[in-house]
Amino acid sequence: MNKYMDLMKKNSLLSSLSAEEINSYLQDGSFVIRTYHKNNIVHFSGEVCSKLEIILSGKVVVERIDEAGNLMTIAEFFSDEILGGNLMFSRNPYYPMTITVKQPTVILGINKERSFQLFSDNHEFLRSYLQFVSDHASILGDRIKHYVNKTIRESIMSFLEYEQKRQNSNRVILNITKKALAEKIGVQRTSLSRELAKMKKEGLIRYDTKSIELL
Repeated sequence: MNKYMDLMKKNSLLSSLSAEEINSYLQDGSFVIRTYHKNNIVHFSGEVCSKLEIILSGKVVVERIDEAGNLMTIAEFFSDEILGGNLMFSRNPYYPMTITVKQPTVILGINKERSFQLFSDNHEFLRSYLQFVSDHASILGDRIKHYVNKTIRESIMSFLEYEQKRQNSNRVILNITKKALAEKIGVQRTSLSRELAKMKKEGLIRYDTKSIELL
């Protein structure tokens, strides 16, 4: 477990814990480290959330498949972020969607009892936890608001307008593939390409493999 200690020391949520505390919790089983390969499932939809999970490295995504069979990426989580924070103490503690690994990932799980003890005894840990939960609830709400019950064009425009503000440029640099973008807005890759071509023909955008510019 020593090879993961540096990752744990760098983690925002765990920074208030000493190496001795972390080692003690690993030994008593209240902390458990798991590794995942690309495309592994971390949690299935409907699975009970019984622990707080901290992503030490890698990337996972929350996904759903709509009635038309389109895969939609609801949220992405990277190192120094958490899973299950908004579910663990819920009266309905079930994962509503599948959580999948997109690149090799290391996750630290903290069982419910140890989590509660840390919240009670370590106020810095509790403060960081509440910040993470609040931020993720906001991200999820924004994503659902942007993409649910919208046409493909409206979803594309929502994505572009958000990235335009974030990048402070009319030319939005794409750090993901067109396939990943299609998953983000919950449509097929061919449907996305067809709509982008229409928007280009109508003079709304121009694009290449690496960027899309709003005209």
